[in-house]
Amino acid sequence: MISKIVDSAAAAVADVPDGATIMIGGFGPAGQPMELIDALLAQGAKDLVIINNNAGNGTTGLAALLGANRVRKIICSFPRQTDSQIFDGLYRAGKIELELVPQGNLAERIRAAGAGIAGFFSPTGYGTPLAEGKETREINGRHYVLESPLHADYALIKALQADRWGNLVYRKTARNFGPIMATAARVAVAQVNEVVELGSLDPEAIVTPGIFVQRVVEIDAAPAGKEQA
Repeated sequence: MISKIVDSAAAAVADVPDGATIMIGGFGPAGQPMELIDALLAQGAKDLVIINNNAGNGTTGLAALLGANRVRKIICSFPRQTDSQIFDGLYRAGKIELELVPQGNLAERIRAAGAGIAGFFSPTGYGTPLAEGKETREINGRHYVLESPLHADYALIKALQADRWGNLVYRKTARNFGPIMATAARVAVAQVNEVVELGSLDPEAIVTPGIFVQRVVEIDAAPAGKEQA
């Protein structure tokens, strides 16, 4: 019987090695797999490369992982926000590397990895420092920059429901980067609010097919009256 359910968040990330490249879903706090990040923090892996839309909020989740000096490099679109003080301090001190990627390019580089695309030309960033060292080309009178796909060893994502085969459905905007990250990583780990019986999910509602998911962990739902993002 195929079952991708694991007993705990700790078990789901137990084999993450030092130096791993990890995609973490979320658009700010929405869709961020907080319990998986906390488990990774407790697990102890270091020298990590993190791919995320931003560089953490406040002092929890991804920000806590940065604050523990466990991240060598971050690849993201929005490294600085009003509450990204941990990243800001590390970067100013020269303790973390940053690869800044425009958001559309970030999403497409992740999607390209999952789709098996070797690279693509994008007009975004042409003529700016973001294009330095990259191939450029003029196509039909417009200038483009060659962008490479982003692959990862692990993807930590959050979904609303899953079945034991790893089929996933998401809650509203918490969907964001999760689906494409699952396709671009060697091991995709999904934390979900609820594991349902096989066959319970409407096939038309399944966003991430189980073939792209290797591990699922059920996390207790939020207390009554407080919906999880």
